[in-house]
Amino acid sequence: MATDEQLKAFVTRHHQLLDKEREAEIERTSLLLSNCPPKLLEQKGLCLASLSTASVRIGLGGKTLVELERPTAYHSSPLFPPHTLRPGDLARIEEHTSGAAAPKKATKAKKPGSTDKGKSDGVEGVVFKVSDTRIVIAVDPPETGGEDLDLPDRCRVVKLANSVTYDRMDKALNRLEEVVLPNSDAKGDKFMPKMTPLVRVLMGMQSPSNRAQIKDLKFFDQSLNSSQQEAIRFALGSPEVACIHGPPGTGKTHTLIELIRQLTGATPSNPKPLRLLVCGASNLSVDNILERLLALPASEDGKKLKVTRVGHPARVMNQEDVIEATLEVKASRSDQAILAKDVKNELEAALDLLSGKGKGTKGKAPRGMERKKMWEEVRALRKEYRQREGGVVESVLSESQVVLATCHSSGGRQVRSQEFDVVIIDEATQALEAVCWIPIFKAQKLILAGDPMQLPPTIISIDKGKEAQKSPPSSTAKPSMKPGTKKLASTLETERGKASETEAESGDEDTHSEEDEGDLELAVESEEPSQSTPRNPRKAGSKAVLRPPRTLETTLFERLEEMYGPGIKRMLTVQYRMHAHIASFPSKAMYHSRLKSHSSVEVHLLRDLPNTKADSEDDEKEILGTPVVFYDTAGCEYFERLEGDRDEGSRCNENEASVVKMWVDQLGSAGMLPSQIAVITPYQAQVTLLTSLLRPVYGPELEIGTVDGMQGREKEAVIISLVRSNEKREVGFLKDKRRLNVAMTRARRHLCVIGDSSTVQHGSPFLKKWMAWLEANADVRFAGLE
Repeated sequence: MATDEQLKAFVTRHHQLLDKEREAEIERTSLLLSNCPPKLLEQKGLCLASLSTASVRIGLGGKTLVELERPTAYHSSPLFPPHTLRPGDLARIEEHTSGAAAPKKATKAKKPGSTDKGKSDGVEGVVFKVSDTRIVIAVDPPETGGEDLDLPDRCRVVKLANSVTYDRMDKALNRLEEVVLPNSDAKGDKFMPKMTPLVRVLMGMQSPSNRAQIKDLKFFDQSLNSSQQEAIRFALGSPEVACIHGPPGTGKTHTLIELIRQLTGATPSNPKPLRLLVCGASNLSVDNILERLLALPASEDGKKLKVTRVGHPARVMNQEDVIEATLEVKASRSDQAILAKDVKNELEAALDLLSGKGKGTKGKAPRGMERKKMWEEVRALRKEYRQREGGVVESVLSESQVVLATCHSSGGRQVRSQEFDVVIIDEATQALEAVCWIPIFKAQKLILAGDPMQLPPTIISIDKGKEAQKSPPSSTAKPSMKPGTKKLASTLETERGKASETEAESGDEDTHSEEDEGDLELAVESEEPSQSTPRNPRKAGSKAVLRPPRTLETTLFERLEEMYGPGIKRMLTVQYRMHAHIASFPSKAMYHSRLKSHSSVEVHLLRDLPNTKADSEDDEKEILGTPVVFYDTAGCEYFERLEGDRDEGSRCNENEASVVKMWVDQLGSAGMLPSQIAVITPYQAQVTLLTSLLRPVYGPELEIGTVDGMQGREKEAVIISLVRSNEKREVGFLKDKRRLNVAMTRARRHLCVIGDSSTVQHGSPFLKKWMAWLEANADVRFAGLE
């Protein structure tokens, strides 16, 4: 059982790591925006420069949607260069300048729409939609009302650090501390959660209760395989917490949908329908679950499952049925919303009068006592509107059996007073533990789903730690401690020391790269061996130990497995994506050969697609009939090139890119559609190079991106460009076997790997095994001979 000292050390360490991450993100953004010229900002993917306004319209929730494009006056092509701006990101529209941006203070990012709407400060909002030629920013209406957006003729969009998420994570940790250590100094509020068996199990204060045996369970979906059925029985029978391990293509979301149906329906194993909060690490994962829930048939009594999606409208998938399920749309169409709308109309009319834009004002705003009286009326109307709107929201959510939100947005004011029976967190291995605690407090039971063998959360501050280690000893001297903190620090160091000893004993041969590239879109590598994979899971009968995390990469899913052993989870073992040949190496190397291919995909090839046809039997065999191809560039002197400086640059390889283009051309000539192909690489500079080569020929339907952007996705054919080829045999990011696992498991029917085996095989034992497997099992071709 965890002691008070261990609990305190755990929470304190989390606060320290979160503070470092917040500072690193704000510093990175503010320094780049203040010191970098627009061209370099664009190269780093943090800015889209020289844009003009295409349209301004009103969207959901009264948001102003500003659509921007690259005009022909400033650009030869309307296509955006590669960038990291995604729907849901905080961004600012500001005037384009040829030099560096005006220095911005490294402070917390303001709430979208809270900045002054002037040209100098810019307009802050949320990225609503991104295409290859247009980006739409959703801006909150100004508080004062009536002000026009004063957008410059030539502007740029820059990505901002979002500090709201960190505030909510800090608040969740404070609540956790107050719950497990009632005498702590952490400050709570009226919504303070209670100590529950779930919290006690998660914090190592008690062991998980014995599972109930679920027998004769009637499944709604008869197509579920035995491992999926077992995972559902396990989750239903676990009183406090259950983990579902879903390797690539194993139908994790499919399994969660069945689980949701079991929990929300009245069945012999679940007599009382339960209320669920379904969360995810990303908006995309939440919307994918929502789409499938909306497509479910009605129950036997003819009623559809009542679901509501909570979140910023700009972050929700832009599809009609998904948008119809959002809280804002449902609230606007409820009976109670009519009164709220009347108050809103009064409020807007009053604001128009104050700004001189109302009827009969002739452009003149009221002054003196009249203006003061009107502002008092506006304040009263605002208060009434908030009360009525709060009542509408409360009514909609209380009627919903399933509420869906990201972990972060589940901490918003709309859900604050809501309570649930079960919380389900999808993509739990991509979410920081602190953000998972936001929804955890709202329920009595937790179900986590994810795959610790794929990419962990992206952590910026790990790289900062490496830089600090390189600085002179005098600059890293430990600060003096306050009285009473030495004991806590000693406990924390002792627990971290135990974790280090455990890792050393496990003898894991794979460590992070010693060479650090500066790719901003990729997760940087730790100076210490990562704890993302449980090194030494607890043996049966041994005590669970709560240890402070070494990095934020250690997720709740992995910590629970390390504390309680493999019995805390169930793994899905049948994959429905990859040809058996493509799946064989990741199954053996990452999943102990437990991952099996379903008969429907076991032997499927590109030639089985209705749109493919080769000119000859040889072409059909070489192009459409081969599941794995390896273009080995060893000995060709296809050396990589560093774009930018050593600290901030990224790698590219022109010769490798030409091989990629050659193979895409051959796939296209055999009838493959651009939408069926993806080209992925670990390096942003290679993405930029490949985009310049392929986009003009194949258009936006051919997907070109980093490995990180493809997690959770799939294509019929995938081409991987490894980039690294040098005499020093340095491999950088390729050492991260989880990133490679994602890369090699995206392909359904065909995987083509292009790289220099003489460089790559020396990167790590895992890379050596992969190169040896490719030599023995792939159709090996030598690039210089093509």
